[in-house]
Amino acid sequence: MKVITIKQPWASLIAEGIKEYEFRTWKTKYRGDILIHAGKGIDKKAMKKFECYNLDYPSGCIIAKATLTDCILVDEESRKMLNRKNPLVYSNIINDLNWKGYGFKLENVEKVKPIDINGKLSLWNYDYKD
Repeated sequence: MKVITIKQPWASLIAEGIKEYEFRTWKTKYRGDILIHAGKGIDKKAMKKFECYNLDYPSGCIIAKATLTDCILVDEESRKMLNRKNPLVYSNIINDLNWKGYGFKLENVEKVKPIDINGKLSLWNYDYKD
C-alpha cells in the first residue's frame, strides 16, 4: 500500500480528521488507499499553534489509513475553500500567496495501531495487512 510521511503535528491532525488536505510542491496521479506515516520531524511552531487540540503526537510510525481521492492545484479558489473549512489548520497555505503546490484530498480516515517504521520521501510502499 502507498504511504506518505508527514511531520507532526500535521500527521495527527489528519489521523483525527481535523486536516483533510496534505500539501506538497508536486502533484500525484495516485488515487486510492494510503497510509499516514508520522515522521520523526516536528514542526515546532505548528505544535505550539495546535496545543488547543490536546492530541497525541507519535513519531516514526504509521498512525492512520485514508483514501487519497483528489489532487488539487492550490490557487485563489482553493485557498478560499480552505479558509472556509478551517482557517486555523490551513493558515500557512491560505496566507502564503507565493507558495505554489498541490493539496492531496484525504477521506475515510481511520486510525490504525501504530506501526514503527522509518519514513521515506515521496509516496512509498509498505506491505500492509488490515
